Amino acid sequence: MDDQTKVLFNGQCPVCSTEIGHCARYVGKNDLPIRFDDLNSGALDEWGIDADQAARRLYVSHRGEVLSGMPAFRVLWAAMPRYRWLARMTGWPVIRPLTVLIYDRALAPLIYKWHKRRQRRSR
Repeated sequence: MDDQTKVLFNGQCPVCSTEIGHCARYVGKNDLPIRFDDLNSGALDEWGIDADQAARRLYVSHRGEVLSGMPAFRVLWAAMPRYRWLARMTGWPVIRPLTVLIYDRALAPLIYKWHKRRQRRSR
């Protein structure tokens, strides 16, 4: 079994690239088994997700399972010692549904909308 956690993110998104860049620097400094794949690279092919779907939210592959949204964030945070507290806290029964709701209904759609607007402007 591959123990490496893999993260699929949109490197063209300023919000995503800033957040994932922070995580990648932390992972690099601490030599953690986490790989970051930009959906705009050839790595997207191995995920089995098209670019538009991948741009809509964060995806993480861990122990053979692909997760998206807040469950993906929790797996990523749990893999980084400094952020394990955040993974635990956002997994608490009262907090978990709120974080999922906020991410699914507000944050992810807003970030995706910005992404689509940037794509239209660049044409």
